[in-house]
Amino acid sequence: MSHHAMQILLAGVVVLPLIGALAALFPAPPGLKGKSPDQAVLRHGVTVTGVVLAAAVALAAGFDHAKPAEMQAQTDISWIPALGIRIHLGVDGISLPLLVLTALLTFLCALYSYFKMPAGPSPKAFVALILVLESGTLATFAVLDLMLFFLAFEMVLIPMYFLINRWGGANRQYAAWKFILYTLLGSVVMLLGLLLIGLKSGTFDMVALATDNGPASQLSHTVQLLAVLAIGIGLAVKAPMWPLHSWLPDAHTAAPTVGSVLLAGVLLKMGTYGFVRIALPIAPDGMHTFAPYLAAFAAVGIVYGSLACLALARRGAKGDLKRLIAYSSVGHMGFVLLGIASMTPTGINGALFANIAHGLITGLLFFLVGALKDRYGTTDLDAMAGRTGAALYGRAPRFGGLLAFGAIASLGLPGLAGFWGEMLAMFGAFEPADGLSRPAFLTFMALAGLGTLLTAAYLLIVVRRVCMGSKETAEQDALAATAGEGATAGVTPGPAAATTVATAPTAVKERAPAVPDIAPYEYVAWTPLAALTVLAGLWPAALLGLTDPAVQNLLGGGS
Repeated sequence: MSHHAMQILLAGVVVLPLIGALAALFPAPPGLKGKSPDQAVLRHGVTVTGVVLAAAVALAAGFDHAKPAEMQAQTDISWIPALGIRIHLGVDGISLPLLVLTALLTFLCALYSYFKMPAGPSPKAFVALILVLESGTLATFAVLDLMLFFLAFEMVLIPMYFLINRWGGANRQYAAWKFILYTLLGSVVMLLGLLLIGLKSGTFDMVALATDNGPASQLSHTVQLLAVLAIGIGLAVKAPMWPLHSWLPDAHTAAPTVGSVLLAGVLLKMGTYGFVRIALPIAPDGMHTFAPYLAAFAAVGIVYGSLACLALARRGAKGDLKRLIAYSSVGHMGFVLLGIASMTPTGINGALFANIAHGLITGLLFFLVGALKDRYGTTDLDAMAGRTGAALYGRAPRFGGLLAFGAIASLGLPGLAGFWGEMLAMFGAFEPADGLSRPAFLTFMALAGLGTLLTAAYLLIVVRRVCMGSKETAEQDALAATAGEGATAGVTPGPAAATTVATAPTAVKERAPAVPDIAPYEYVAWTPLAALTVLAGLWPAALLGLTDPAVQNLLGGGS
């Protein structure tokens, strides 16, 4: 594909969602109305995100896979000459997988919303916000100017705030405020770091800054330290790194299903991507000084996230399944940060792989938990496993199977996507870059290993409680079966109801509707994520072949 066609594709991927968001606010033309204006605007959302996904796939197909270390499809136009800010877009082996992942997840979210619109105000604003969110995330991965990176990074906050605040569940206003205040405070500090680099080196261009003996090589050690500290805080809030993570569980628990999917699948990646694209190549000395601290926070985050999940998974712990998966993200992103902190090609490739794997697996898990909430009216583990007796294998076997698959992928089973990133990040910590303390990194690696064991423990508890139900569930089902046919498929309301089951089967039938299995539209929205999880697990070279030359180039260029 010609360079010009690639340029147009990349610019289209970034700008199309914005145009689509504007168009969503206008009334639909008569020919496209469908049954109602609401249906028309949801269909518009599916169409625009579908076109953007097609453009992203075409971009990946036209990408020169022989040169993944080079910036391709570059557009470089002067924007604010007085400040030296340029509209500079480009894509390489590091950003291409993230662009495609973002386009895919947003399309699946739009498709899911078409059939299952979250309760709240008009779909018009919902579709417009999803598209603005998509544009901001795609721009974050495509821009090569520090100021544009900051603008794209910020552009995502407003739509996410409104998605949580207007379409969220309980405590949504508190969660939305906490989300925006945390991330805005982090971003303000990050802006100072970006300005420091730009003003001291004389350019905001990431490609120029990352080259060998480029403008960044003139930055003194102190400037690099300050820049990495300031930028790192902003990125760590978004990543989210322990102890700056506390906005995440609230935001995830309150957000609507598609909001949670995009938050986990895409927004968290912006922080870790910033470390690889900005901090590592532009301020390597500063990064080298802070790497052991970053690794220490990452290792603590892995164990902390797993222990928090274990506490939530316990019986009688008031565990919310959505909150549990949100805490699992803190642990998984800890592996990504540990890989980056090792400053080795192995660790950074592992981090980038874990980024994509986490987007696929946790995106799928949030879809499934959202659908569970629709079916049961709750995501409380005790309510599902005890009172309503989830026992999904018996009631909705395909749904239970897919949930178990998501959990097993999340715990890093070899042969699925979750395994490679975590293993490579730990390998990176086993043999960190020259000058980093190996004993310290071996300790962090051991903690990460402990984290994988704890992850397996809590996810297997979740699968047992939600998919297999409890002993009392089986007893209730048996009682219901003897009392009246058809009641077995229902959701029995608890041990106290067992007597009611025996005496009044008709009442039970009314109170215990069957749990619907996976609907056709859910198959369409979830199958790509499950298939890609298996594909990335069985054929990791497809992704590592893209990222590895680009990572080698970044580390080489920064020295």
